[in-house]
Amino acid sequence: MSYYSEYISKNLNLEEIIKERKIQLANISKLRGGRDILVYASDLSKPIPNTSIDYTDILAFQDQLEKLKGQEIDIILETPGGIAEVVEDLVKLVRHKYNRVGIIIPGWSKSAGTIFAMAGDEILMGEASALGPIDAQIMNNNKQFSAEAFLEGLEKIKSEVITTGKLNPAYIPILQNISPGEIQHCINAQDFSKKLVTQWLTEYKFKYWDKHSSTGKVVTADEKAEKANKIASTLCKQSDWLTHGRSIKIEDFERIGLKIVDFSKNTKLNEAILRYYTLLRMSFETNLYKVFETIDSQIYRFLVPQFIPQNMNLVPQVVPQNVNNADIESGLADFICTNKSCNHKSRIQLNFKPNIAVKVGNLPYPSENDIFTCPNCGTKHNLKALKLQAEAFSGKKLV
Repeated sequence: MSYYSEYISKNLNLEEIIKERKIQLANISKLRGGRDILVYASDLSKPIPNTSIDYTDILAFQDQLEKLKGQEIDIILETPGGIAEVVEDLVKLVRHKYNRVGIIIPGWSKSAGTIFAMAGDEILMGEASALGPIDAQIMNNNKQFSAEAFLEGLEKIKSEVITTGKLNPAYIPILQNISPGEIQHCINAQDFSKKLVTQWLTEYKFKYWDKHSSTGKVVTADEKAEKANKIASTLCKQSDWLTHGRSIKIEDFERIGLKIVDFSKNTKLNEAILRYYTLLRMSFETNLYKVFETIDSQIYRFLVPQFIPQNMNLVPQVVPQNVNNADIESGLADFICTNKSCNHKSRIQLNFKPNIAVKVGNLPYPSENDIFTCPNCGTKHNLKALKLQAEAFSGKKLV
């Protein structure tokens, strides 16, 4: 079970990690009867907004989906959450193509990721897997808060006024900053999350639920809808879970009446999933932050270090005007190791002409497969995205 230690001891670079990851992805597909398999995963540890589910994901997701030709599919999800409307669009893409869909959660799929999971005919989780509450998160004045908690707070103020016959003066400045539109927005956001989960559980998860296990009686459409609504309401209720980041495990879903497939009970499948997930997490220890992939194809997103033409004396993030590309002989990139326990800063020199010496304090751009090894901790980083950025800026190839 100590797959992480096993892979670390092999000192794999990113290219080798990806190769092994693909092998495990193929193993999962084989153990699941040869199903198509698609990974939609984000690094939960990098503090950037791009890791969440957003509109820019749709094209990459659709691109990888279109490469698949089977009848059934499993989707491996790893996400901190994001935009529920995007999840609705992604589920429509999947359901337009497949009648049977399994959602595999090897690690965490929170918030909008949990909404996505509810669109599966099967939801597969293991001992360490977790989904989360789906109460809508609202941004207002650069503050994020739970729509359900907000509405519940207003209801408490209302009840207090009815009970006492007066409004506590402490509430006045709070209420003055709330518009009817904001209240309705919170109501709509909560209703939308609940509606999606109720609809998808009824239509997909409960599709093959024909008889009550206790009585043997036929399950009616109304009973499916009622149970789906109850589960959706529970997942939406922030006051039950207390925090939006709370982990909801297999036993929690059993308690609220939602059947989850425990993949840890299948020894071979458990090993393949955990090996794949370990390699995925190791991949995220580089500057990779989002993965869309199948067994035979992939789209990766990397954090790109800032490129500074060395002889232009530019301030980072400033776009130069009237640059003569012929003048650019070399450039610098300040790169911070993405290993959270390291964060070492390296200055990498990129040369566009031969025989240019690497200055003291700089490190040369890696010549082998664009893989840069952090001199402090040994973490491997793929700098291909930086190379493309630098070459596009200079109009020259690295040497």
